[in-house]
Amino acid sequence: MLTIYGRANSINVRKVLWLCGEIGLPFEREDWGRGFKPTSEPTFHKVSAFGVVPVIDDDGFVLRESNTICRYLAAKHSRADIYPTDLKARATTEQWMDWAATDIYTAVRPVFLGLQVKMAPFKDDKAGIEAGIKEWTRQMQLLEIHLAKSGPYVCGAKFCLGDIPVGLIVNRWSTIAFEKPALPAISAYYERLTERPAYRQHGRNGTP
Repeated sequence: MLTIYGRANSINVRKVLWLCGEIGLPFEREDWGRGFKPTSEPTFHKVSAFGVVPVIDDDGFVLRESNTICRYLAAKHSRADIYPTDLKARATTEQWMDWAATDIYTAVRPVFLGLQVKMAPFKDDKAGIEAGIKEWTRQMQLLEIHLAKSGPYVCGAKFCLGDIPVGLIVNRWSTIAFEKPALPAISAYYERLTERPAYRQHGRNGTP
């Protein structure tokens, strides 16, 4: 049995939960992280000394890092429909996963922690929040151009693994209140993803 360690409201844990929903993979989950049992506890460190969620235990195989977990599970369960075996198609999928975890998330983090979580010191860093909004908006405008030209999904005509981290960023963008430009291709993408039951459960579920 697959065990997922991590709170269900974590954007990184939600990647794994969404993927499990997409491929019909059963799992057990334990709440760890902010607001639940701290990952600094020795019990968690027996699973992973890195102290971050998600972590999975797949019948004794322990793995951390959400994008890596998603790639592993999709490959293990032969889901070439969402994680292609063709080298170039796979690399294109992975570039969107990495973009969501790096280029854009660097901007998302101070906005989320400052405006939504209201965590110190982020909540008092107005300049940092404003800079985050500016860069987040710029990155979303790049996504808007891409989807308008090459959509309807991030890799073209079909839903893929890259849509999972990107779709969660889009949900966070749509849920947190601050001034935003109109991005019609992204709005259409958001509605398209919402047609998927697993996204409604783990993505667009009222949680940023």
